[in-house]
Amino acid sequence: MEIKGRVVAILPEQSGESTRGTWRKQEFVIETTDQYPKKVCMEIWGDKIDEMLPKEGEEVTASINIESREWNGRWYTNVKAWKIDRDGTDSSAGPVQNNSVPDQPDDAFDDDDVLPF
Repeated sequence: MEIKGRVVAILPEQSGESTRGTWRKQEFVIETTDQYPKKVCMEIWGDKIDEMLPKEGEEVTASINIESREWNGRWYTNVKAWKIDRDGTDSSAGPVQNNSVPDQPDDAFDDDDVLPF
């Protein structure tokens, strides 16, 4: 799923210790550019913080996963960003390749070239 919008807030980084080791989380807020703009708080985990955290005011497209979980009878929802494209462009995409076969004329294959087996 993707959300497009402008980054309106970068929240303080959070970190801690768990049974699996240390963890880091950075949350930020995007405001959509729809007719009725919505604000969505999303998070980036671990080393991806250093790689892709946007700056406040940037126009971005965030690829996200939404997940809910229950704890003590209450439900909590997380929006995790796993890719962020600045200005709507994908910086990780390479050049577009055309793998299609070029058009050939109808008489490209002659019946004399067909093998009987």
